[in-house]
Amino acid sequence: MISLKSKKNTKTGKRELVEATGLNSQQWRIYKPNQNKDFNISRSRFEDYRKCQRCFYLKTVKGFMEPGTPPWKLNTLTDTLLKKEFDVCREKQIPHRIMIANKLKHLVPYKTEFIEQWQNSLSGGLKHRYKNTNIILQGGIDDVWFNTKTEELIVADYKSTQQKLKISQDTYFESFYTQGYKTQLDFYAYLLKGMGYKVSLDAYLYICNAKEVDEGFNGQMLFDETLILHKVKTDYIHKEVQQMIDVINSDKMPDSHISCENCAYARQRSVIDKLKN
Repeated sequence: MISLKSKKNTKTGKRELVEATGLNSQQWRIYKPNQNKDFNISRSRFEDYRKCQRCFYLKTVKGFMEPGTPPWKLNTLTDTLLKKEFDVCREKQIPHRIMIANKLKHLVPYKTEFIEQWQNSLSGGLKHRYKNTNIILQGGIDDVWFNTKTEELIVADYKSTQQKLKISQDTYFESFYTQGYKTQLDFYAYLLKGMGYKVSLDAYLYICNAKEVDEGFNGQMLFDETLILHKVKTDYIHKEVQQMIDVINSDKMPDSHISCENCAYARQRSVIDKLKN
């Protein structure tokens, strides 16, 4: 997909095409090696580091900007509607229907004055300072549930998808793409632990899989709903965050990942550009 840079015109209210520089103009988003000022690292930025350290470094330290992609509005809407359902159950402190269907009646949505803040990444989401450093780890979580038996918090994340094969606990994490969801759940659990909460080893993905029905669209989409259990592991995050900090405090450019398609495209593009010149 080719992406064109646009910006909203404050006078007309319409978006207009502007020059794409490939650089981030927001200096607060760029880290200067060994800086003393606090710097936020989001869950998605940590995943960038795990995928390709060179791309992560170029984005975080050098201020490079990746081509943008359109927002996934349908997925966002599904999340919003699910949160409304869970908020009703949260207020009444009763299990949601997906919990009842999976014989998890001892679980309820966690009731706290901070839930809206935790769910909103723009307002900070979950936050935890790594050791005594200037690095603040953060992430907006979809939901937090509460185990009434163990009094532990449970990380929950909503996913919308469409695949013909039935969603199964046995096969769901087989792809490299869904393996990344494990990191997402682990990262949120790590943040909650760092914030002083008692966190369960059980975390859940609430999968909404759109059905391909024979009757056609008819103005509505139907979904199968499945809970996928993940056993949380956080020890590796502590170690890798320290390694990540070492990378951004270095003037040395890290190597790219052999499987990074962004780096592969950049290499091929540079060959063509050299031939042109």
